[in-house]
Amino acid sequence: MSTRRIYLDHSATTPLDERVFQAMQPYFSEIYGNPSSVHQFGQEAEAAIEQARQDIATIFHCQPQEIIFTSGGSESDNLAIRGAAFAARQNHKGNHIVTQALEHSAVGRTFKQLEEVFGFEVSYVPIDKEGRVTPYALRSVMRDDTVLVSIMYANNEIGTINPITELAAVAHEYGAIFHTDAVQAAGQLDLNVSHLGIDLMSISGHKFYGPKGIGALYVRHDTPIIPIQTGGSHEFGLRSGTHNVPSIVGMAKALQFAYQEREKHIEHYQLLRDRLIDGILNTIEDVRLTGSRTERLPSHASFVFKHIDANNMLMALDAKGIAASSGSACKTGNPEPSGVILALGYDLEWAMGSLRLSVGRQTTLEDIDYTLEILPQVVTVGRKLWTPIA
Repeated sequence: MSTRRIYLDHSATTPLDERVFQAMQPYFSEIYGNPSSVHQFGQEAEAAIEQARQDIATIFHCQPQEIIFTSGGSESDNLAIRGAAFAARQNHKGNHIVTQALEHSAVGRTFKQLEEVFGFEVSYVPIDKEGRVTPYALRSVMRDDTVLVSIMYANNEIGTINPITELAAVAHEYGAIFHTDAVQAAGQLDLNVSHLGIDLMSISGHKFYGPKGIGALYVRHDTPIIPIQTGGSHEFGLRSGTHNVPSIVGMAKALQFAYQEREKHIEHYQLLRDRLIDGILNTIEDVRLTGSRTERLPSHASFVFKHIDANNMLMALDAKGIAASSGSACKTGNPEPSGVILALGYDLEWAMGSLRLSVGRQTTLEDIDYTLEILPQVVTVGRKLWTPIA
């Protein structure tokens, strides 16, 4: 086991920014009141929440009351999709909802349940060879009774960025609500909702150097949506439950830092990402980049290797001190090939060997060069262990 430790799994989670950690501290031991309480302790906590809401709204270019705090990206996706779909049904607007095959499971499985359990009709937009949804493809599945479209901003497994502004415009032509899962995009891509033209947008704090277990959902002020979790009247009646004040403060601070410093971080990410991509494609045989080379998250590189098992590859890399993944952090450890990779048209000889490498603020050129030295060795050994698929 190597004593060297290189973290190349920032798409799964990021370390907490030390400045964010410091900003959160008072809300554990000093400003600890319940924000719903009328006394001073409670009102101090409430003021911190509202300041965080304002700070996020400034980055989103929206009104503070359009920001709903949740427990993370998965809950934000569920609230957006279920809340909008059931509101449309309640208002007799229609029963047809649209997504695509490459969504995160928080979206994909929610659509599946809405179809199988609640009787919604679901259409899946075809993707192109790079995993993108085009406006033309979306228009091909839209109908007059379509009430909701959910297409992710950037893919968590292959890094491909979708043309969200154009897709939202198509949805609105048919009177449908448009939701985007921006969990991977937050901290790297534009989150100005006026530019994007969207109705609903999900983010998660731990993807941009904030705390885990906290997220937010942007809900445009005139978007019909009903709560999926009942209880108190928190979050404008859309999400009940006592607020996680330290994490709300931390997420807002992390997002502020991410966008104040975005330009320098993006330049750093792209330099490392391109070095990884070029190095791997030029030194290893039978490997392909998955997703788009150009319309891609700055921090993200992903590949498929022929005739190698991804789990063997990940364990061998880990033994050499390199932390990576084979795709979604919610699926890693599953011996089955990624549905995203299969949807791109790869057969099992390729799909079983998917690898995602995602860089971060602390990643160095030396880390990348070490990875480029070790990975060819790992692939060579791993291919000797390959068992042909019957």
